[in-house]
Amino acid sequence: MEYGLLGLIVLIADIYAIYQTVTSGASTGSKLLWVLLILILPVIGFILWLVAGPRGGSVRV
Repeated sequence: MEYGLLGLIVLIADIYAIYQTVTSGASTGSKLLWVLLILILPVIGFILWLVAGPRGGSVRV
């Protein structure tokens, strides 16, 4: 049962990451690469997206 819950959490996190990537201001090629990375490697792709993913419209100070 605990693996089912963990899988659900990973699925929700990946859907969130894909949505944020698609709605970001990044180029189409960049969006496609990030979405493929998240789909092929769900856990590692999500972690990489958190660290280095496209930031749509955010300004760093």
